Amino acid sequence: MRDSPDVVSAKVALRTSLLAARASQTAEVRTTAARAVADHLRAGLPEGVVAGYVPTAEEPGHGELVAALGPRALLPVVPPSGRVLAWARVTGELVQGRYGLLEPGGPRLPAEALGEAAVVVVPALAVGLDGTRLGRGAGYYDRALAHAAPDAVLVGVVFDEELLDTVPAEPHDVRLHAVVTPSGGWLALRR
Repeated sequence: MRDSPDVVSAKVALRTSLLAARASQTAEVRTTAARAVADHLRAGLPEGVVAGYVPTAEEPGHGELVAALGPRALLPVVPPSGRVLAWARVTGELVQGRYGLLEPGGPRLPAEALGEAAVVVVPALAVGLDGTRLGRGAGYYDRALAHAAPDAVLVGVVFDEELLDTVPAEPHDVRLHAVVTPSGGWLALRR
């Protein structure tokens, strides 16, 4: 299925704007946001298996999110080639993987391991109140979420100003159930 050129163009423009805004944030703003996001996640996540990710320096939750996911967390592993994420349990030190992203160094689990997670915490550049999500554009998470359990709760994490009414989306873009922002905490989304 080919994406609409108009939607692709709208996504590119919005990504560019959001990435520039993130780049201009101070370290203090990022640290405060990371702590708040982690606190909100700890308060709302169930015990058991939760999937998440390791935020980069400019993403909300950097340095705090992984610990908030709990001891049975699954984190993504970007494969050496292709665009289907593998998963690994958090067992200790994180190592640098493809694209410079941090990931667990332990044994790799197949894409289907995501089906164990009751909650999947998903990175985003923006989330719409209607459940739409804008990622970085490579499609890794839309592919990965096909392996989530049908009843898994999909939660995006964004800065306050990145929660929008809607974001450009195609029919194949996976919609989220909830979002966590530093000031707003957990919010259920219209789907």
